[in-house]
Amino acid sequence: MLGMDTSAVAASAALWEDGRIIGDSFVNVKLTHSQTILPMVQNLFASCGREISQVDKFAVSVGPGSFTGLRIGISAIKGMAFGLNKGCVPVSTLEALAYNLVGQECIAVAAMDARCQQVYTARFLVGRDGIRRLTDDAALSVQELREQLCENSTSLPLVLVGDGAGLCYNSWKEDKILLAPEHLRFQRAASVCTAALVHLDREVSPEQLVPRYLRLPQAQRELLQKQKKA
Repeated sequence: MLGMDTSAVAASAALWEDGRIIGDSFVNVKLTHSQTILPMVQNLFASCGREISQVDKFAVSVGPGSFTGLRIGISAIKGMAFGLNKGCVPVSTLEALAYNLVGQECIAVAAMDARCQQVYTARFLVGRDGIRRLTDDAALSVQELREQLCENSTSLPLVLVGDGAGLCYNSWKEDKILLAPEHLRFQRAASVCTAALVHLDREVSPEQLVPRYLRLPQAQRELLQKQKKA
């Protein structure tokens, strides 16, 4: 299985084979994913001594996330899957983030920066062997998420994970809310593969693979605002 994530600034690709990750490539630089992701995939195959023709399934984070980033990753996966006539497994970006913390016992609070002091977020119960979803994916203000977490009564630690985790943590300064360490914090294709293996029943054909946005793109939001004022 080839997994990919281009939902935020970081981009990553991973190869899963025989129950383990055999290759994992990650960059977190401000280059467009159209510049980085396909060379990354090519180098990943070369480093692992594998050919794209050996891939049996493709997995990709389909949202929420950057509108442009999601389209680039999904388009890349669709093109490869079409060429090989293979299926694709769509994965929630927030759910994949929770898999970064598997092995701990905590509540994963996935938070992606949606700009304007908002985050895409969901919560998951994390254990030694897997996760269980507690809330649906949602777009909330940073303050709304804080209020929800403060109302939550649990003895388990709350751990922020995602590219919006630092924003929330630095805004709140809450003792009972922890920040995932740097190496576990960001979106990773290896976790996309792990999530996809749990959801193989969601496999779709390449033409059915579409991004899942939680809100309209900024241009459409601005147009609607102008229309309301007119």
